[in-house]
Amino acid sequence: MIEVWGRRSSSNVQKVVWALDELGLAFKRHTVGGGFGGVRDPSYLKMNPNGLVPVLQDGDITMFESNAIVRYLAARYGEGSLRPSEPKALALAEQWMEWQQLNVVPLISTIFWNQVRSPPAQRNDKAIAESNARLPGLLAIADQALKSSQWFAGDRFTFGDIVLGVLYWRYSCLDCPKPDTPNIKRWFAALKERPAYQKWIMVQVGSNPAEWTANEKALG
Repeated sequence: MIEVWGRRSSSNVQKVVWALDELGLAFKRHTVGGGFGGVRDPSYLKMNPNGLVPVLQDGDITMFESNAIVRYLAARYGEGSLRPSEPKALALAEQWMEWQQLNVVPLISTIFWNQVRSPPAQRNDKAIAESNARLPGLLAIADQALKSSQWFAGDRFTFGDIVLGVLYWRYSCLDCPKPDTPNIKRWFAALKERPAYQKWIMVQVGSNPAEWTANEKALG
């Protein structure tokens, strides 16, 4: 059976378990990382010397790095579905996964960490303001891409929707200004109809460190 190491509250773990569920694959998850610890244990560091989550084991394959894991799962188990079989659609899925990770994720993560994970005295208001100022322009790029297609790689959900899908849920929960992006709004509404998204991504985030810790503990 496929095994995954990582706490449910981790956005990187969420990418992997969401992909597994979309593919209909059975798996066993081990709760480690964050307040649960375990990632500095020698046995864990042997699997991932970075001491981060997630880790995936599938037979004789042991992997870390969430986006690489998602692409592996899509290639091995989701050809023609989670992984497009058409070269153009595959290229778009790859492109948008990279673009989302490199451009949008750092900004949403900055707002999230400062608003939710950091005590008020440690919040970097300048970093929050800068991220809020830059996000509308980037989200406008994604919104334009979704103007002519239902999903980032065309007319079907693919791994190209997963990175932003995870982080956009968190973004929707944050107390910050949000630009008018009607095509992203439609895309997001479609994500929220997917059972696997509801199960793994639409979880409580909280608005401060105490709430985050309580939610993390409850999720496991």
